[in-house]
Amino acid sequence: MSTHLITGAGSGIGAALARRLHERGDELVLFARDAGRARAIAAEFPGASTLVGDLSDPGRLSWALSKQQLPKRIDSLVHVAGVVDLGRVADLAPALWAQQLAVNLMAPAELTRLLLPVLRVSRGQVLFVNSGAGLHAHAEWGAYAASKHGLKALADALRAEEAEHGVRVTSIFPGRTATAMQERVHQQEGAEYDPGRFIDPESVATTILTALDLPRDAQITDLSVKPGV
Repeated sequence: MSTHLITGAGSGIGAALARRLHERGDELVLFARDAGRARAIAAEFPGASTLVGDLSDPGRLSWALSKQQLPKRIDSLVHVAGVVDLGRVADLAPALWAQQLAVNLMAPAELTRLLLPVLRVSRGQVLFVNSGAGLHAHAEWGAYAASKHGLKALADALRAEEAEHGVRVTSIFPGRTATAMQERVHQQEGAEYDPGRFIDPESVATTILTALDLPRDAQITDLSVKPGV
């Protein structure tokens, strides 16, 4: 039985992954932004434990975790949580840049830093759910894509640094996936949302499980997942 710490387990890809891991009997540690959200998520996954911290304020994560009991073992740290706000570079306010960089890049970096000692002991795995935008940037996606390009750089550097400790590092790059975030993106784009056109979160969860369950003689470093034809 393995222990997995997951951010963004309240919906979408994170919820699908947590459900699959819970069904097979693995231990879950679910990261939530506040106590109320933690209780709601824990109720969905009996036996799971929770940690509380605000990913939009990475500088306070160390303080937040110091007030809580951390798990003694973590086999995987899976970063799923993210935010997106579209806008042209000419129009996007600094606050929207700051929010996306904080949640999508700085918080994963800081949370990983804080949990690395435990991950090293278990020779665990850090998995970043990135985005197709982490490989290619399009008009009005500048801030989000910048945060996700940065996330890829973080993963690449971490992989090189932690190889000596046996910590595996994986980046998953899903294309457009049928989640609440995708629905919000369509609202921002002024487009009709049809979830049937996009990847099912369960398919991305299957991809993540493949990377997590891979035998120790190999690792998946980067994997793109695109909608079927």
